[in-house]
Amino acid sequence: MAKLLSCVLGPRLYKIYRERDSERAPSSVPGTPTSVTNPPSSSWDTYYQPRALEKHADSILALASVFWSISYYSSPFAFFYLYRKGYLSLSKVVPFSHYAGTLLLLLAGVACLRGIGRWTNPQYRQFITILEATHRNRSAENKRQLANYNFDFRSWPVDFHWEEPSSRKESRGGPSRWGVALLRPEPLHRGTADTFLNRVKKLPCQITSYLVAHTLGRRMLYPGSVYLLQKALMPVLLQGQARLVEECNGRRAKLQACDGNEIDTMFVDRRGRAEPQGQKLVICCEGNAGFYEVGCVSTPLEAGYSVLGWNHPGFAGSTGVPFPQNEANAMDVVVQFAIHRLGFQPQDIIIYAWSIGGFTATWAAMSYPDISAVILDASFDDLVPLALKVMPDSWRGLVTRTVRQHLNLNNAEQLCRYQGPVLLIRRTKDEIITTTVPEDIMSNRGNDLLLKLLQHRYPRVMAEEGLQVVRQWLEASSQLEEASIYSRWEVEEDWCLSVLHSYQAEHGPEFPWSVGEDMSPEGRRQLALFLAQKHLHNFEATHCTPLPTQNFQMPWHL
Repeated sequence: MAKLLSCVLGPRLYKIYRERDSERAPSSVPGTPTSVTNPPSSSWDTYYQPRALEKHADSILALASVFWSISYYSSPFAFFYLYRKGYLSLSKVVPFSHYAGTLLLLLAGVACLRGIGRWTNPQYRQFITILEATHRNRSAENKRQLANYNFDFRSWPVDFHWEEPSSRKESRGGPSRWGVALLRPEPLHRGTADTFLNRVKKLPCQITSYLVAHTLGRRMLYPGSVYLLQKALMPVLLQGQARLVEECNGRRAKLQACDGNEIDTMFVDRRGRAEPQGQKLVICCEGNAGFYEVGCVSTPLEAGYSVLGWNHPGFAGSTGVPFPQNEANAMDVVVQFAIHRLGFQPQDIIIYAWSIGGFTATWAAMSYPDISAVILDASFDDLVPLALKVMPDSWRGLVTRTVRQHLNLNNAEQLCRYQGPVLLIRRTKDEIITTTVPEDIMSNRGNDLLLKLLQHRYPRVMAEEGLQVVRQWLEASSQLEEASIYSRWEVEEDWCLSVLHSYQAEHGPEFPWSVGEDMSPEGRRQLALFLAQKHLHNFEATHCTPLPTQNFQMPWHL
């Protein structure tokens, strides 16, 4: 009876992975059916095949889940319609509650029938036995056996906790249960007295901003967190996970962040191979509708690096909602996991981000200054200009206030706090992070990210002459035009390198540098162009085109 109850309440099983020969071993979990201890390879190379009763019951419950999600998103309109029609009176609500109660009982009965179907399936009984054993005893052998299954990630045991590193327990400057430290935006109206009356006046605007951010805003910014989209992408995500586990020997893990969110991660270890890049770990930060199963992890994987992918809060197996604070909390536990559990030194970690993933990447670079390098692909400097682009002009004040208070993705500000090597990849046909049209390459916010970084690090070089010539170089829409501008100003790379080396030897590596202070305008132009070319590479593609392996290069550094 206990096993039947476990089957009723157990998670949905999606796939039983193909076992690798090196991992074949008899099951050590007590109570495992001997008839399925070592299933043949062919049966492990397919999706889990439920019996008819479980299959049909699962379909009914999945359909009910979709209808519930649609009802949830349309509930404000439904309530308004019912109110206008007079259906919210007590005489109408009571019968409706009876219908709802009956429907819930029917769904509970369907769930029990699904449990009976699972109980009659020896593969599911073996899986639930291993899962229960792993929750009781998280030994390496139990975890190895559990890793052969892909199931509802909510039931996966936590592998790493944010407080696990001993340094965190002793440090007072680490994250609290409220979250890690973020850079806070400056007040919109500096110098105004923050009196009680002013707070009361601002209250309606603050409430409106909160409601917009937590309803429409968050879902527009992170569409990957919408349940219906995840449901539609589920087959693709399962295929992507199977590829990472079976072909790349990926290891899935659940991390618990300081805010209680559980983060879904996948690690591919290449340290045992001959290629030297396998000793480096690339932590990948996905876009606003990206998942590690089918996201940017493929580029560093094909290049031979060790890779750690993770999903945003609220994406696939990760819990929570993707607000900036939750995003930073998730990134913090991912980096801690890489250092304290996977055994990588910060100097061997590279942060690679695509699109909106630039926020968590720049936060990690700011918070972990010893990280080896940062690569930002198709990213931007600040969210406000991009938000204003897609919203009505009459909403400008509301949009700006909402972004600054609740969705403040200040990538450039965070990146300027990092002292290490940086590479920006600008897509010349980007249709997402341009504020006008894709053909207007100067409206690409990657340009602003480069200019803010160079102006912070080399303020004397990026004076009027340097800024002007870099803007001309950024206007180039092809490699031929870039080379033409570069040769027009007769950039001598050896001279630029000697100037930078001399300054570094005399003043040290800490930014900002005052190099260029006593330099001629021609020298500043040469140095500005040289630095711009080293920090930004063009990729002739649209926003969502996968980055080829040959374009994944380590940032330049002296």
